[in-house]
Amino acid sequence: MHILIAGFQHETNTFAPTKATLQSFVQGEGFPPLARGEDVLALRDVNVPAGGFIAAAQAEGHTLVPVIWAGASASAHVTEQAYERIAGEIVEAVRRGGFDAIYLDLHGAMVAEHLDDGEGELLARVRAIVGPQVPLVVSLDLHANVTGQMFRHADAMVAYRTYPHVDMAETGVRAARILMRMMAARERGLKRAVRRIPFLIPVNGMCTLADPARDLYERLEALERDEVVSLSFTPGFPASDFPECGAAVWGYGFDEAAVTDAVDTLAATIVSQESEWDVRFLDPDEAVREAMRLAEHATRPIVIADTQDNPGVGGDSNTMGLVRALLRHGAKDAAAGLVWDPHAAAKAHEAGVGATVDLALAGGSGIPDDEPLSGAFVVEHLSDGRVRFDGPMMNGMWTDIGPVACLRIGGVKIAVCSVKMQIFDRNLYRVAGIEPERMKILVNKSSVHYRADFDSIAEAHLVAKSPGPMAADPSDLPWTRIDPELRLRPNGASLGELRGSASREHRQAGRRD
Repeated sequence: MHILIAGFQHETNTFAPTKATLQSFVQGEGFPPLARGEDVLALRDVNVPAGGFIAAAQAEGHTLVPVIWAGASASAHVTEQAYERIAGEIVEAVRRGGFDAIYLDLHGAMVAEHLDDGEGELLARVRAIVGPQVPLVVSLDLHANVTGQMFRHADAMVAYRTYPHVDMAETGVRAARILMRMMAARERGLKRAVRRIPFLIPVNGMCTLADPARDLYERLEALERDEVVSLSFTPGFPASDFPECGAAVWGYGFDEAAVTDAVDTLAATIVSQESEWDVRFLDPDEAVREAMRLAEHATRPIVIADTQDNPGVGGDSNTMGLVRALLRHGAKDAAAGLVWDPHAAAKAHEAGVGATVDLALAGGSGIPDDEPLSGAFVVEHLSDGRVRFDGPMMNGMWTDIGPVACLRIGGVKIAVCSVKMQIFDRNLYRVAGIEPERMKILVNKSSVHYRADFDSIAEAHLVAKSPGPMAADPSDLPWTRIDPELRLRPNGASLGELRGSASREHRQAGRRD
């Protein structure tokens, strides 16, 4: 076959402070930078879904028609200009024809300035051109908020099964396999079953290195056999304020009853374990005190996840709450990263290694209870920010996070970068001259992805709710448009219930007045 391939990935936190522009996709911000045409095929050796699909399809002798691949770090909405530019290139390539099937590497939780459902709209535009006969297969992130429009226009969709996402390329391979099975048995046709989960799941509760997520995906793989061709579970991205936000289970197969039974079994298991999907969070002082207590006798670092400022879920990686807590309690041999502050990095480079610079560091998020950290910082290390990832997630990929500095204040070293990026690879500390294994405490601006490369060196993991734009508990977010029947956390209230309660309180207050 000739297979058109393209990728467009963005995870949208509609409550976040900063939007994704076309430049965000050009830079990549932790993803490979934007690529067009034959350059897309260079992703073959990168752990992204398109890379796995390219390798699998070429191994089977198929010819690929590469269009564009673009990804950017999670943030607020994708600008209309960026969406229409990238989606437009994909749609124009589809109009030109010359292919037998289509593969799209998408995220599944994209909201643009002018569209709630970025992926569904793209799929609808593509389907309107090619009609019902051309197979259209999609790979999705584990955090996809899968919509009815996506299901209507894609013949098959498959999602990651790991968080941290170490199986991205593997998911692309599975997308290629389902396409081949579809083509080999077109006369039978794939049947589909879908079930929605009635509650939002906190991002930190989705980690597949621990139960219940680990057990659930093991069950999913056990059920995927014979006539059940593919099963997927996306816990969703619980920070996109539109009606179809939330978790879903779905599957495809040639036996409708078997597919429906497998999907029903998985959905029932998730619902029966509702309490287990919840997460316990610490405030900054609790987290630092506990980290210091554990570090007294630990031989490896204690890692605190600064989850609410994670740039991988829409934070700007520039809040100072946990750094302040480290200083307040006199923590020693501690490091924090990555902190996004191009101005501070530039001042450090201007001053040079060994200099002391007076700065108001980061703290520009506009988040309540957060402000810049003012003080005298010692410049301990400088670099150009070119770094190769050696950890499991983006293994082998090079990126550029701009001028980087290690700034020390008290017993805390801070890795400061000029391009926003989640710290999912230990080399992102090393590029700032910090050896993470030698630190007693690490504050990582990440939720779960960092564990892919840090689990092997960590004595313990703590999750802190320090001020930041991504509420770790989704019930803390100011929802207005989500499904009013969906519970906003495991065993929590729905938006409809909260509105009803507020209305009753208002009426009662009026009667008292």
